[in-house]
Amino acid sequence: MTFPSIAGVILAGGLSRRMGGGDKFLKTVGGKSLLTHVIQRITPQVGILALNLNGDLGRLNNEGLPVIADTLPNHCGPLAGILAGMEWAASLSPPMNFILTVPSDTPFLPTDLSARLFTSLEPQNSVAIAASNEKIHAVVGLWRVNLAKSLRHAMTVDGIRKVTDWAERCHSVIVSFPVIRRDPFFNINTPADLLYAEQETGVDIHRGQKVRSGS
Repeated sequence: MTFPSIAGVILAGGLSRRMGGGDKFLKTVGGKSLLTHVIQRITPQVGILALNLNGDLGRLNNEGLPVIADTLPNHCGPLAGILAGMEWAASLSPPMNFILTVPSDTPFLPTDLSARLFTSLEPQNSVAIAASNEKIHAVVGLWRVNLAKSLRHAMTVDGIRKVTDWAERCHSVIVSFPVIRRDPFFNINTPADLLYAEQETGVDIHRGQKVRSGS
């Protein structure tokens, strides 16, 4: 299900130290980059999709996405990417009401991610955060765009840096997703993780499986 009022933002502004540096999202799994896997999972779920990325854009492989850089200096972490995404979404015509943020190293994201997070929001909630296997995935979330001003203040004045700290301020709701065969939010941090993802993708191809919820 597509939600036209939601803008997707793929967070790729990290330094990938545990992978030896460089752009982790360009690593390949099943013949496709991690970024391509994420794009294919998220594109049908949002009205527009962008990539949060810092530095030289020449290293991209013509993915065709709008690219938004952090609006705060010094690599302040994923929260800075969330802020940049909110400010970008607010500048669109017409402006978007929400952003859905996901990391660029999670190739098995649920295909009903946007729908489940959106339907979980109550009037008192400004944020919906994904969880699985009793673990909260703070950067996988749906955020009201009108939080941008207060988030900028929290980062620049209050020194907030952790996504979980900010989400708690926003009365977030946690939405648990099932782990059927593998964690849908499995993220790749090491070469061993990359090998596991390659094996899992090979199993999918062998079984003829299509991208589906919780897979």
